Amino acid sequence: MNNETELIKKLKDSNLKNEAFKNLLDLYQERLYWHIRKIVVTHDNANDVLQNTFIRIYKSINTFKEKSTLHTWMFRIAYNESIRFLEKNKIKTAFSLNEDDSNYLENLTQDIYFNGDEIQLKLHNIITHLTNKQQRVFQMKYFDDLSFKQISEILDVSESTLKSSYYSVVKIIEEKIII
Repeated sequence: MNNETELIKKLKDSNLKNEAFKNLLDLYQERLYWHIRKIVVTHDNANDVLQNTFIRIYKSINTFKEKSTLHTWMFRIAYNESIRFLEKNKIKTAFSLNEDDSNYLENLTQDIYFNGDEIQLKLHNIITHLTNKQQRVFQMKYFDDLSFKQISEILDVSESTLKSSYYSVVKIIEEKIII
């Protein structure tokens, strides 16, 4: 039995659920935080969404059918909670929060968690000009290191469509990063 299967079993056992959930938090809290943060932008909003995500995971674990990995299932919940948050607060996208790209980049460079160089700033600037779909696919593949299969399950989009979108973004970035 692998570690994920064992963890799921413990999460579904009412006697072991709380301890197993602490383990789940230790394993996934940071990765889910950064996944959410890329969508909702600010630290405070990301923390709120992360908390809602883990509440939903805790309440829903018994309905997890194990058709995907636990990791993918949780990322889908985090993604959906992020979109729900944006819609609730009438925010269209993470990057359109700041109409002025220089304002976005200034906020990024002042963020204590960002330690990027000139190339990384250029990359983030290019990302701000992508469509919402392109941004999300690129971020999940490049920054979150998710497979196309996982992204497909999270976004409910075919793998071939995702690959096409991702590689067209990579081409755009390659062309613009050199300039």
